[in-house]
Amino acid sequence: MLDIRFCRALQVMMRLAIAAEEGSEVRSSTQFAEELSTNPSLVRKLLVPLHAEGLVICTKGRGGGARLGRPAEEITLADIYRCAVGDKPLWARSPNGEHVCMVAARTGEFFANLTAEAERAVLASLGDRTLADSVREIRALEPAHR
Repeated sequence: MLDIRFCRALQVMMRLAIAAEEGSEVRSSTQFAEELSTNPSLVRKLLVPLHAEGLVICTKGRGGGARLGRPAEEITLADIYRCAVGDKPLWARSPNGEHVCMVAARTGEFFANLTAEAERAVLASLGDRTLADSVREIRALEPAHR
């Protein structure tokens, strides 16, 4: 099953960046849920690690909600990815079985190294792009901008 936490967290962050540009900085989990066709509890779960890392500021109560914790130009996609995914590896390896051959005996170590290399490449790519860059790219995809 594919993990959609990064995609959803990125959507939330892009909505916050656009809201900040439009002057309506605070968004509620209910607003996000409607816009993303999901439920408010999922949105709140996504916001927890983003808040913990200072990418968003959350306020409770009437009129509360989430807003960007720092300017969109200072938030990289790698920052969002790390918050959304946490310590979960990019790929899961198969459980260890009997070591009846060289492949079975070394596949775990090989796959751990391969996964670490791929994760470094993903983070490097995401680290080169900011939230502001992503909003510009999304806007460029709109038919009116073509």
